[in-house]
Order: sequence, then structure tokens, then C-alpha cells
Amino acid sequence: IKTFTEWKDSPPGFTQLDLVAHNGGNVYGGFLYTLDTTDISTSWTVCTIVYDKSMPVMLEALYSMLECFPFPIKGIHSDNGSEFINDSVLSFTEKEEMVFTRGRSYKKNDNAHVEQKNNSILRRNTGYLRYDKPEHAEVLKELYGYLNLYVNYFQPTMILLEKHRIGAKAIKKYDKPRTPYQRVLELDSISDKVKNKIRKIYHDLNPVDLKRKINDCQSRLIRMAAPIRMP
Repeated sequence: IKTFTEWKDSPPGFTQLDLVAHNGGNVYGGFLYTLDTTDISTSWTVCTIVYDKSMPVMLEALYSMLECFPFPIKGIHSDNGSEFINDSVLSFTEKEEMVFTRGRSYKKNDNAHVEQKNNSILRRNTGYLRYDKPEHAEVLKELYGYLNLYVNYFQPTMILLEKHRIGAKAIKKYDKPRTPYQRVLELDSISDKVKNKIRKIYHDLNPVDLKRKINDCQSRLIRMAAPIRMP
């Protein structure tokens, strides 16, 4: 078990992950999920489509998530959902030589980093509609291909350095805003091979084109999934 106080000065590769349901407020029947994973040190965040909570599908999503990170994952931290706390995921982490920790029951703050990304990245770009059809999955998968690049290479983040209270007022101090891409380049613990690889990817990207494609995917999702309203 790892609590919210134990994440300060985490080296790159230690991540928090969460499974977000796209049920539109209706938990009955089958629907799609997204595996949201964020690296604590660099804020590098990856969204991965998950078709259901069965173990073969969850393991496929976990391996896809690993491939989307430019550096090796050394540890994953989850909540207490049965999709994570089971022998299959434990065997996966042992095979990949990763540390596997979890938060306390009913303590969402133990997973605060990824919970914040659920709102600022995932829900902001996918909304709260119900996605439960194969065509929804195709568009979501396409969306995440663009979104992962746009967020990690072009969207600056601020990391909380310290927090203290003066009476009822909380005083927070953040570091200088930088993109996850810039944070990776600044780390001495990341190999030059990894840095050269992401530099090449960065120079081939166009943020305006990525944003246009993201908007197009969002428009298609809304047209397919939003309920038809009578005049």
C-alpha cells in the first residue's frame, strides 16, 4: 500500500493508473473503458482504450500502455478495483519486473495524480456520453493516438512542489510550467537513445494539425453517441 504522502521525488517510470468507464450514467450492459496512466515525475500521460474488464483485454491494454511510454515503466500504482487486484496483473508486473502498489480503500487521494488527469485530459476530451459500440471504439482509439501526442509534446504542466496552510487558507507552490516532453529531456536518468527518439517524433509533429484531428474525432463521437433530442 502506498499513500498520497509517499510520491514526492519519485523517479521517472513510477506511474499511477485508473480505469475510467464510459457508461453515460447507465451501468447496465456492456460499455467501453479507458485506461489512464500518468508518470509522476514527468506528467507523461497515456490514454488506452479498453473494450471490457476481462483479464485478456486488460492485459492487452496494459501492454499497449507500456509501448506508448518512451521510457521503461518501473512501477504501477492502482486503486482497489478487481480489474487490477488479481493474480493476472500481479503476474504481469512480476514478468515485467515492475513494482506493484495500490492505494487505500475509499481514499482517492492516494491516486491523486491520475485522478487529476482523468478530469483535465480524459473527461475534457471525451465527455460523459455512453460509448458502447464498435464504431465508438474505433473513433476513441484514433482520438487517443492524436491526444497522447498533443498532451505530452505540447501541453505544459505544473507540478506541486510544496503546500502549507495559514489558518484556513492553503498556500501552494508549483514549479515552472513545462511539457512532459521537456521534462524528459531535462532528466539525467533518461538515456540519450530515448531522448533522441522523442526529439525526432517532436520535430515531425504539427500541433495545429493534431488539434484539428482531435476536434474531428470529438465531433464524430458526439454525433454517434449523443441521444437524439426531439424539437
